[in-house]
Amino acid sequence: MGQVTAPATVRIERLLPGTPERLWSYLVESDQRALWLAGGPMEPRAGGRYTLHFKHEDLSPTVEPAPAPAELCSDGDIGQHGGTVLEWQPPQRLVLSWPEPAGAPPSQVVFELAPAEGDQVRLTITHSRLASRSSMLSVSGGWHTHIGVLVDRLAGRTPRPFWSSFQRMKQAYEPVVAAAWR
Repeated sequence: MGQVTAPATVRIERLLPGTPERLWSYLVESDQRALWLAGGPMEPRAGGRYTLHFKHEDLSPTVEPAPAPAELCSDGDIGQHGGTVLEWQPPQRLVLSWPEPAGAPPSQVVFELAPAEGDQVRLTITHSRLASRSSMLSVSGGWHTHIGVLVDRLAGRTPRPFWSSFQRMKQAYEPVVAAAWR
């Protein structure tokens, strides 16, 4: 489970097989990123633009319907969004602005890659400046689910279906997020 590390901030860490260089490609290359998160162009520099094209139904060969609109992410199954690359330090650190729903100022996502023991890499995702409790719940469950798909891909397993996994993770994060937004 991720941790609330500050107001409006959640951090998730995972040990993944590979090198920082290999994992970097899963963050910045559209075809690799599309396997676990969302494809789309990303300018390889600080100040560059990026666009993510979400196709949750393509993340796993297990077909399942998207939930009802009221049960989706706080910004719905948005299809696509984008923002600015705030930091570009291959293969260690990528920082992105992240759109928040309802016209709130953008939040920020920090991806950090660090060598760990053996042939593993520590991936840390810190999502901060979240605008609301529902946004924190959505990104906590969302990042956890997307990382699970990445873990499956890296291990050569059939990726878990997104929507049922996301619903379970949102429920699991509910008490963590509720405690943070009191």
